[in-house]
Amino acid sequence: MTDKINIEVVYALPHEQTLLKLAVPQGSTVGQGLELSGILEKYPEIDLVKGKFGIFGKLSKLDVALRDTDRIEIYRPLLADPKEVRKRRAEEGKVMKKGGGDAPA
Repeated sequence: MTDKINIEVVYALPHEQTLLKLAVPQGSTVGQGLELSGILEKYPEIDLVKGKFGIFGKLSKLDVALRDTDRIEIYRPLLADPKEVRKRRAEEGKVMKKGGGDAPA
């Protein structure tokens, strides 16, 4: 049995996606996986303290132990709160359309 596990680290920007595959020591945490991947050097804007991270779409803390084939996802903050955008549209009297055209008369 090997003392390494295989993981992926993914980070998506509007015009660039990064997927890194690497082997880390068994028992490594999410935080250690991020550091070992080198992604923190490539993207210095990633903040381990304020940032949000997950494993396969589920939020995860940095001290969670990784399992073989886990994918660490780095989440970027939203530029606009979706609830606030809907609220503003409603205040402006704009209506969001559903579907692709006008309803038949």
